Amino acid sequence: MDADKVFKALGDPTRRKLLDALYERNGQTLGELCEDVDMARQSVTQHLGLLEEANLVATVWRGREKLHFINPVPLHEVYERWVRKFERQRLGLLHDLKKQLEGE
Repeated sequence: MDADKVFKALGDPTRRKLLDALYERNGQTLGELCEDVDMARQSVTQHLGLLEEANLVATVWRGREKLHFINPVPLHEVYERWVRKFERQRLGLLHDLKKQLEGE
């Protein structure tokens, strides 16, 4: 995983919106994805290109249609590397606070 590309891709609200749209209904065409954002097809294509470079979106050709699918693997890797370790500490602190408040 290239974490820099993933974070760059996730740093833009339009790209996050495209990922949300694919989460809601995976396997959309460019035209379908353009319905959810207020911008030209060329701009959406550029955003999808960055998502593909970050491996967050995979494409499959079905005849003349190019379908876009969300790839959750890089997101999971980001979660494992950057979120989970902080979550453990926070949960431990909450557990300790609960014990103190309950007088254990």
